[in-house]
Amino acid sequence: MTVEFDSDSLAATEQFLNRNYTTMEIGNATEVPVRSRIARDMLGGVSLDRLELGFDMSYDADPLHKVCLVGVESGWVEENYVDVGTDTFGPGEVGILTPPELPYSGVIHQARYTITMFDPALLNRVASADRPDTDQVALASHRTVTPEAGHRLTAVLSHMQQLAASYDGEVPPLVAATASQYLAATVLYAFPNTAGLEATPVDRRDAHPLTVRRAVAYMEAHIREDISVVDIAAAAYVTVRALQIAFRRHLDTTPTAYLKRMRLRGAHEDLIAGSADDGDSVAAIATTWGFGHPGRFAALYRRHYGRSPGAALAG
Repeated sequence: MTVEFDSDSLAATEQFLNRNYTTMEIGNATEVPVRSRIARDMLGGVSLDRLELGFDMSYDADPLHKVCLVGVESGWVEENYVDVGTDTFGPGEVGILTPPELPYSGVIHQARYTITMFDPALLNRVASADRPDTDQVALASHRTVTPEAGHRLTAVLSHMQQLAASYDGEVPPLVAATASQYLAATVLYAFPNTAGLEATPVDRRDAHPLTVRRAVAYMEAHIREDISVVDIAAAAYVTVRALQIAFRRHLDTTPTAYLKRMRLRGAHEDLIAGSADDGDSVAAIATTWGFGHPGRFAALYRRHYGRSPGAALAG
């Protein structure tokens, strides 16, 4: 936990929001006494906030300059969107609270909800357009493309919360980077956007075995680093879409899935070579290779190697 706040003061709540979000003015839209509870965890550059407001909080805020996701558990959130009008999010719904570059306003109606924020540049890391001079990837709507896409995004946000909470201190950088890219990819899948990753004839022509060999060589050389599919495509001298087509065509997988298998193999080799008597542990080895959730790592390892990682470490 990096931040905790609990107050029955409107002024103190406003000060907290100004320090941790952006400049804003808030008010109490009802006669109900003010009650604010806010907790924040960090997962790399992603902030994961859980909020509970026991009153109707009106707000008028400056731009956040971040992608801001809202997920409602109870109550409801009313937001005023430029050129769209007022929209509301109720229990079980997730959406974009505000575009990064615009001021925002609305009312939180006695709600328990989450706010997840990250730099918009993270979207470009996982879905770069084909030309180097292309503008920043942007989300084109505050609503998900389908309810099912919203459910998947909610599940990913819940997993991010669990992952961040499972560490006493800072989340290891590779774990945080992998999770952050997963979140950004899910957001791009969930919302209409300007990524523009449609395949072109050039992409199909570039999707040859040499592209795969270049990409795999880059992955091997940088396997312990924070690399994205954009970095891999650049190293292979092709677009992201061409890289994806090449891996699907020649290896029947995706670049991201292939990188994950490579890291799993690295973890496997460390488990086989390690010893609990020397202080090695499954959790430490998994974390080194970017696997932040012990249970998920154990299930993945068993699926690939037919036994538990603990058994592998024990020899």
